[in-house]
Amino acid sequence: MGQCGITSSKTVLVFLNLIFWVEDEVNSSIKKVYDEYSGTNSNAQSRAIDYVQRQLHCCGIHNYSDWQYTHWYEESKNNSVPISCCKATVGSCTGSLTHPEDLYQEGCEALVVKKLKEIMMYVIWAALTFAAIQMLGMLCACVVLCRRSRDPAYELLITGGTYA
Repeated sequence: MGQCGITSSKTVLVFLNLIFWVEDEVNSSIKKVYDEYSGTNSNAQSRAIDYVQRQLHCCGIHNYSDWQYTHWYEESKNNSVPISCCKATVGSCTGSLTHPEDLYQEGCEALVVKKLKEIMMYVIWAALTFAAIQMLGMLCACVVLCRRSRDPAYELLITGGTYA
């Protein structure tokens, strides 16, 4: 039981460290994923970016203008961003940069980091709760052991005597 408590406290420290690591990792990998965007459903990166942009209501890394520096934008030559950048309330949005008011203004990087930190906090709270339960169990075991040494009924059972 003590090993579980130690392990859970180590887990909490690992997750605390991960919170700070998450932001750096997202910063370095999100640019690579955006560069691999092809706009097709067969490409996993494209599906992931489209999903994130729709779900988090964001566009680009920092904002919608980030799309101008991607391979997809250069190859498409249509002066637009993916349709997933379009606000859900705008029905006739084509992703054109000539109508930026139809696009989500906030970038996805900050929102992804925020979402990941929220999830990590839930995991940390769960680990802390588990550690607290482990500590309570250890405390109960110590109380039972301390009472056992003072209770004559326990002594009789240990020595093989009978209780009269």
